[in-house]
Amino acid sequence: MWAVVGATGTGKTALSLDLADALAERGRPAEIVNADAMQLYRGMDIGTAKLPETQRRGIRHHLFDVLEVTQEAAVAWYQEAAREVIADIHRRGADAVLVGGSGLYVSSVLFDFRFPPRDTDVRARLESELDAHGPGALFARLRTLDPATAERIDPRNGRRIVRALEVLELGERTHGAALPEAPTLWHDRTRIVGVAVPRDELVRRLDLRVEAMWRDGIVDEVARLRTQGLDRGVTARRAIGYAQALAQLAGEMTQAEAIAETQALTRRYARRQVSWFKRYDGVLWAEPSTDASSLADSMP
Repeated sequence: MWAVVGATGTGKTALSLDLADALAERGRPAEIVNADAMQLYRGMDIGTAKLPETQRRGIRHHLFDVLEVTQEAAVAWYQEAAREVIADIHRRGADAVLVGGSGLYVSSVLFDFRFPPRDTDVRARLESELDAHGPGALFARLRTLDPATAERIDPRNGRRIVRALEVLELGERTHGAALPEAPTLWHDRTRIVGVAVPRDELVRRLDLRVEAMWRDGIVDEVARLRTQGLDRGVTARRAIGYAQALAQLAGEMTQAEAIAETQALTRRYARRQVSWFKRYDGVLWAEPSTDASSLADSMP
């Protein structure tokens, strides 16, 4: 079991392909499993930097394009789906390479990670409050009831705030959507490779990536997805870049404003990703240009 993790824009995809090739050269076929929440969505390609099938080097890829934009991406569902895929890969005698930067999704697979209960009635009531009053009031309530969880949640992320309050109402001590204090690996033979670049370089890469998204046609992509219900989606419509492109199409933002906001949110998201993965123990930190052959020989 391998995991290639890190902030967006650090080169995880290319390194994962090189690692899979290096493993195959050693007689250990490898298959790649997606751990990017937004790459689960069919049609969300430009804004997620999804690797086209023609560039996958014949390596089997899993859990890409498995949800419609109107469906909700739930980490509890993802955990079960990813572990089933990985078990199948292992039964075929291959290594599994988990690749992505969605910290909670990655952690749900790598570690003995259990999720708190759900109640659709409580959720619906809280979502009605969110629609009526916005995230500010709900976040203030969460900060009073569970300051530790509030510290980990973006005050503007209404979905996460609702989930945290739902769990608290159901009698759980805390939201639980964080890396456990002493995580136990789900699969005994696991190597986590963290891809990192210096902060200044990462900021430059991210800003250029966002500009490229607009040049490559993210607004046209979003216009097509809107006909498939993107603006009704629970998760997909909130994705960084997609929310701004929707606002541009609605005349609520100029293109320059949409690009600038996407750049700012992407930089903020990358900082959270770096903080998340730095807490992992035993990570083999690598640069994008690291020789994958040395990684292939690093399994403890």
